[in-house]
Amino acid sequence: MKFDELDAMMRVYETANDRCVEQGVYMVARIDGRSFTKLTKEKVSFEAPFDVRFRELMADTTRHLMTCGFKVTYGYSESDEISLLFDLDINVYGRKVRKYNSILAGEASAKFSLMLGELAAFDCRICELPDRKTVVDYFRWRNEDAHRNGLNAHCYWMLRNEGMAKGAAAAQIEGRTIEDKVALLASRGIDFHTLPSWQLRGTGFYWVDDEKRGYNPKEQREVVSSKRAIKTDIYLPEGEAYAQLVRGMLP
Repeated sequence: MKFDELDAMMRVYETANDRCVEQGVYMVARIDGRSFTKLTKEKVSFEAPFDVRFRELMADTTRHLMTCGFKVTYGYSESDEISLLFDLDINVYGRKVRKYNSILAGEASAKFSLMLGELAAFDCRICELPDRKTVVDYFRWRNEDAHRNGLNAHCYWMLRNEGMAKGAAAAQIEGRTIEDKVALLASRGIDFHTLPSWQLRGTGFYWVDDEKRGYNPKEQREVVSSKRAIKTDIYLPEGEAYAQLVRGMLP
């Protein structure tokens, strides 16, 4: 059998499960760290419940993904996960789901591992969202998840630092309302509402026009140049204000 015939025959098996996202459908990539609890508790020592060093590793990884060949409108990171909103008209790799999943997981894993100096892996899945409202709802969902996780983490590690065992600390906060957990922190002198915003709401990444001032010696005058740059926002709003921020990213 000639190579061309063999190649055509075998390509069928390689592409049998190829699926492309239809034009006009919003795409969001959700990239999650694999076994990061073990990584951050056993292999690398990070502060609990939150560590600025880890936040910056995730931020650098997010910015890398926004500039590695995909047109990303908005990025969001909380804990060990990243969400990327693609431009509605993106057509890279013919919108093949397997290409987006494999490339983004690989890029995130490589970037994070190089910076950390330890092997780290991410997985990726593509969410297909039918309209603007669903996109906004998606990011509000992740924003609220960050709030819930942040509250639980502060309660859990406060109890652990007091000497409580893992299971007992988890049981102490299981089933409690938000108000109960906030009160639990307050009873130890911790005001939940004054904790750093990025720990409770995550971090946003979006494009802005960055103006640079300089001097043109030939014309002997000040000049202003502008270029697109990624803004890293660690003070995200909540509720409707956050929804409005996300709407501003959509066509």
